[in-house]
Amino acid sequence: MTEFENEFTWGRAISQNTIDEFHEKFEKAVDDAKKEFGKKYPLIINGQEIYSDDTFSVTSPSDSQITIGEFSKATISDTNDAISSAKNAFEIWSNTSYLKRAEIFRECADYFSSRKFFLTAIMTFENGKNRFEAMGDVDEAIDFMRFYAFQLEKNKGFCKQTSHPNPREKTQTIMKPYGVWGIIAPFNFPSAIAIGMTTGALITGNTAVLKPASTAPLSSFYFVNFLFSKIPNGAINFVTGSGSTLGKTLIESKDVEGIAFTGSREVGMQGFQEFTKTTTKPFISEMGGKNPAIVTKNADLDKASEGVMNAAFGFGGQKCSACSRVYVQNDVADQFISKIVEKTKKLRIGMPWQKDVFLGPVINNDAKIKFENAVNLAKQDGEVLTGGTVLNSSELEKGYFVEPTIVTKLPEDHKLVKEELFLPFLCIQRYDTLDDAIKLANQTEYGLTAGIFSNDEKQLEEFFSKIQAGVVYANRFASATTAALVSSQPFVGWKNSGSTGKGAGGENYLQQFMRSQTQTRCD
Repeated sequence: MTEFENEFTWGRAISQNTIDEFHEKFEKAVDDAKKEFGKKYPLIINGQEIYSDDTFSVTSPSDSQITIGEFSKATISDTNDAISSAKNAFEIWSNTSYLKRAEIFRECADYFSSRKFFLTAIMTFENGKNRFEAMGDVDEAIDFMRFYAFQLEKNKGFCKQTSHPNPREKTQTIMKPYGVWGIIAPFNFPSAIAIGMTTGALITGNTAVLKPASTAPLSSFYFVNFLFSKIPNGAINFVTGSGSTLGKTLIESKDVEGIAFTGSREVGMQGFQEFTKTTTKPFISEMGGKNPAIVTKNADLDKASEGVMNAAFGFGGQKCSACSRVYVQNDVADQFISKIVEKTKKLRIGMPWQKDVFLGPVINNDAKIKFENAVNLAKQDGEVLTGGTVLNSSELEKGYFVEPTIVTKLPEDHKLVKEELFLPFLCIQRYDTLDDAIKLANQTEYGLTAGIFSNDEKQLEEFFSKIQAGVVYANRFASATTAALVSSQPFVGWKNSGSTGKGAGGENYLQQFMRSQTQTRCD
């Protein structure tokens, strides 16, 4: 059994003093990535590449004149064909030994690792992540594949001998796959989340139909393109097109036994209710957050302002784990605000593949319009401390660039404080006591991530004891609420942030894709 180790590319570059080499490899990869743009990409159904005459263009959110690719637009019939193919492939794939399945995903992880700079460069164009965020995304996909292979082997395919007081009865429990899974993936982690969910389904012996986000389908295409020829025809299928059509088809199909979904609460809850309205079937969902950070008077304000800023504005706040509200104790609120506003104003906004850029574009025009509406509401009901502008300089006019925005003096029940925006938009609220702050932080339908900054150990213990979130951090100045690492920090949502209470990248994740059978043999 191969032990698990995180890929951790940028972290190793720092620790090993190979930062220059990292940047050199990335710059070369940008040139290689550009050669790929504009190609046509197929559906993959039943082990066949299928090119449709009906296609849609995916352009870079940084520059609408850069065409990432032309993707085949799947129909309802195509999706049903993919489901049928997956159903037909289930018996042979589920009977493939768990050791062989683990081996295949390690091979895929190794392939991704060998091409990680190329895949990172692709992503900076595809969804606008800067090179560090994009590398973290690719690393996480690699980690998911290796960690789940490790877990499968560690648990011996999830088969366990049990004891019985009658020596003539030999008993064991074994976890078995369900069948066909529909995988509905988001744009913000087009490698990590799409591949992580699909790996969870496939490595446990299920078959799958992957539907990536229409704004960012290329990253997961590379995964399916490597994998589909190494497993039975139909075990993995890839369909691209409208989420409202293809996702709906997957959820409504009687032949789909499970759904793994990452996206908004609204879409996730609708899907869950539809999928389970007539029967009990597993629906694994991660549905966003309105993640708080708490800054106490005992905090290191330099670290706190750095950590909150990174968590709020990394990838433009387009993360389920992004910090979108911060509660600051009155004693230090003015100092904290001064520091975070000053730091935020210095962030470089631009083309995300450029070396010193922190913030690229939001994903599309709808996000830009949503930003404008949020800013107008903030000006009406609160105070904008910095940001609030759509950027349209000559360099940025072909993309969806907006300023990171900090707002204060909003009522606690205001929609900007309560609703997930998925934008570079941070609300600063004040409080008197830590108990007040924790209560305010918990007053949300979500419970994904949360952070605190304090040098008082008793306050940290109180926070960990009372906060209602699945992934929580203390004094994390690299990022107050984001950047969980596979194995170390399983990513799990409470309340309306998730449906199962079991975290991706954790030791309990794979069991959700299987059901238990107890087996008894009598002498």
